[in-house]
Amino acid sequence: MINIIVNSDPRYNINRASIRDAISEILAKLKISGKIELGVNIVGDRKMHELNRKYRGLDTTTNILSFALEDSSPTSLQHIPRIGFVAAPDKWLRLGDIVISYPQAIEDASLDGISVDEEIRTLIEHGLNHLLGIHHH
Repeated sequence: MINIIVNSDPRYNINRASIRDAISEILAKLKISGKIELGVNIVGDRKMHELNRKYRGLDTTTNILSFALEDSSPTSLQHIPRIGFVAAPDKWLRLGDIVISYPQAIEDASLDGISVDEEIRTLIEHGLNHLLGIHHH
């Protein structure tokens, strides 16, 4: 069972079913199953700019940010033991949140010659990989 919480400003024409289907397909492809929960938030550039500045120190907008409930990035504090995901008593694996800038998705889709839904799917796959600890270089 996968619980996907999708939040969006009503002015953005998003396809919630497509977002949920994409996440389910990506998790199935990765052979990840069970009780999984994550959030997808579709925001504007102003909010994305604010988040990017606050959490990454970058004074600009971006197309996607991922906020995992576990920090899977290398740490300079090597003496701190990594305990991994803590098993919740209800047995749900809560991955975290994916935040997508809708205006940036529109711009990227236009540049790539694809639909906004296709671009959002690409961004979701990218963000989901980050939530699962799969990072690019």
